[in-house]
Amino acid sequence: MFAKRTDLALEARELWQESAEKTTRLSGVKATKSREEGYPITRVDILNHRGEEALGKPRGSYLTIDLSSFWQRKADFFERAVRAVGSQLKAMLPAEGPALVVGLGNAAMTPDSIGPLAADSVLVTRHLITAMPKHFAGFRPVAVFRAGVLGTTGVESAESVRGLVEQVKPSLVIAIDALAARRVNRMCATVQLTDTGIVPGSGVGNHRAALNRETLGVPVFSVGVPTVVDAATLAADLLEEAGIAELDETRLRHGRQPLMVTTRDVDQQVRDLSKVVGYGVNWALQDLEIEEINALLS
Repeated sequence: MFAKRTDLALEARELWQESAEKTTRLSGVKATKSREEGYPITRVDILNHRGEEALGKPRGSYLTIDLSSFWQRKADFFERAVRAVGSQLKAMLPAEGPALVVGLGNAAMTPDSIGPLAADSVLVTRHLITAMPKHFAGFRPVAVFRAGVLGTTGVESAESVRGLVEQVKPSLVIAIDALAARRVNRMCATVQLTDTGIVPGSGVGNHRAALNRETLGVPVFSVGVPTVVDAATLAADLLEEAGIAELDETRLRHGRQPLMVTTRDVDQQVRDLSKVVGYGVNWALQDLEIEEINALLS
């Protein structure tokens, strides 16, 4: 059977439900739904080893914020999206301690540039607090690092981040990266927050060493935006909708490297969502309003 690909815990749960009998209960996984600033949120908690095996993801919490209505650009759409992402992320993070924000991905490849672009909108305060402690006493120390990719740096992201963590000694790491979705309607329309870390490059099919508590020695939280869909997964869903149930992975992929599909206007969507993520990280880390963030970034 063909294994459909997704980086979203919400979709992994959907895939398990589709493959299981209707009477089968998904043990070790809890899902709840809510809303924040008008945007739907689905929280999937993987509670134990059975849940890990069923969904193929490590134990922890995964929040998927549905930003589909963001593109309707109604009143305060940007501010509401920032508050939705920021509030949910803030609830995950430790209340105090310096933070290291890592923008993962290739800035030269549009679907993979979420991390570097979001990092551009994160307030860097660590050096300011050191230089002017009285003026910035109310700020949380934040450092930002754009890790680059192995092909352009010759260094694994995990290696460079691990070395930086040893020197900066943050209390937590927030990693931002692109992801792959299963459904086209979730591409550039959702944000996934997790407290389990991340595997750099997973969104573009180039899995590298993981960034998590085990590899870095501090809690690692991730913010991911799906910007691509695996073409074989998309084809499999379309074939199933047409009534073709038996799918062969070899025939779907034809022995080729994975082909990723993205949206026609991915440039604008990535720029807008990167700004939402960057501002959301600021909202989670600093006691600031969006207007104040605008002023400081300008």
